[in-house]
Amino acid sequence: MIRIISILVGLFFGVALAWSFVVGAVTFAQEGKPETAEHAFHEYPKDLHLASDGAFGKFDRQQLQRGFQVYKEVCSACHGLKHVAFRSLEQLGYTEPEVKAIAAGFQVPGLDPNTGEQTTRPGVPTDYFPAPFANDIAARAANNNAIPPDLSLITKARHDGGAYVYSLLTGYQDPPAALLQEFPEAAPGTGLYYNPYFPNLNLAMAPPLMSDGQVTYGDGTAATVEQMSKDVSAFLVWAGEPTLEKRKQTGWPVLGFLLFATVLAYLAYRSIWAHKKAKH
Repeated sequence: MIRIISILVGLFFGVALAWSFVVGAVTFAQEGKPETAEHAFHEYPKDLHLASDGAFGKFDRQQLQRGFQVYKEVCSACHGLKHVAFRSLEQLGYTEPEVKAIAAGFQVPGLDPNTGEQTTRPGVPTDYFPAPFANDIAARAANNNAIPPDLSLITKARHDGGAYVYSLLTGYQDPPAALLQEFPEAAPGTGLYYNPYFPNLNLAMAPPLMSDGQVTYGDGTAATVEQMSKDVSAFLVWAGEPTLEKRKQTGWPVLGFLLFATVLAYLAYRSIWAHKKAKH
């Protein structure tokens, strides 16, 4: 008797679950997904073509140095690069003395050798880029209660990473009238800025690249907002995967070896089994 009751109870809940699913599916099909401001006004990243793109792409060292300059003079005030060591900058074409000078320009956490207390000291090439804030509380206090993300892996953490960064930097604009009319609740609040390339359209980061000539490039390249955005995006692509070139260079010989091994295996198969097939 207990078994029969258990079966009936289970059957009841199964039918109820199936009925709820069917009713929900029918309701969704009839009404459709409610449109939100994010759905209506969010834009996909712009096209960005970098020298490192494609199977044979290589980094443009000159562009990477320009991008690092933008990061150092603009972005480093709020964003760290905790997974990038100063010595890695030699891959960008900087000499050892230049890397030492760059590292010394940053203050990194250290210990007082006499008291053992925490302090700061000039960086050395083996150090990693320090965080600009001592802790999350300080970061929130300085950035409208938002914590600026570390940029080491930002191009890996976002879809179309380089293009996303480029689009975000060049995408600041006034909210369109249609947004304010249809979704007044989505209007940027105090301390927020409208950017259609950001997932929820409003972000706490003020436009970091506000005008042309904000940095002065040593190679004479015109430092427009567009150019600076491309350069720092290229630099962050490198920061996210410094071994990209080596991976591509290694990948082609590996693919060639696999192709050769496949052909060799096929010929061996034909040589070993051909006479056995002939008997059948």
